[in-house]
Amino acid sequence: MAPTTPQPAAPECAAPPRGKGRPRSAAADLAILDATREALAELGWGGLTMGDVAARAGVAKTTLYRRWPSKNELVVDAVASLFDELEMADLGSLRADIAATVSRFADLLARPESQAALMALFAEGSRDPQLRARIRERIVDPQKHLVRTGRGNAQARGELGSDRDEHAACEEIDLVFDLIAGAVEHRLLVAGEEITPRWLDRFTTMVLGALTSLGED
Repeated sequence: MAPTTPQPAAPECAAPPRGKGRPRSAAADLAILDATREALAELGWGGLTMGDVAARAGVAKTTLYRRWPSKNELVVDAVASLFDELEMADLGSLRADIAATVSRFADLLARPESQAALMALFAEGSRDPQLRARIRERIVDPQKHLVRTGRGNAQARGELGSDRDEHAACEEIDLVFDLIAGAVEHRLLVAGEEITPRWLDRFTTMVLGALTSLGED
């Protein structure tokens, strides 16, 4: 039997993925989160109320408040749940992994529900430092595990060198995440442009080059 290739230790900088679901009624939670995004898209941040969400979800307001004590917590979790389905692709090469994962991310952001919810949440977060911090904690930081996983897979295949410094590895994870999230969100949510196959191919080349050059620093 061939010896097993040791897996590189992942840097302990990126937040782990969120747990999927709460130890309560999964059906009720799903209905509430769906209703929240629906109300957010229809009414905007200012028009959304806990009472309206409860009515749409078919639950009592007391049930809603037991799960989410505030509107901020509810809306952030409703948006965060959109990203639970995202996983880092493992297709045998870093280039293929990047292209597939970016494509999945773009497909998620292309949904009208996602766009309306994110735009409303980010707009309100720009005026509320506590909300911005919660967005980072519940939405942004947990998604960095995608980059961490992709780097680890590429290192195990010998496509990227091993980490020499945990601090530098954490910085690299942040930079690559910002590059991908910033470019895709800007193209879809700000510029209103599609993610075409040509754009995806060129962008994948750019990200691959960035990962390679960062690893050589």
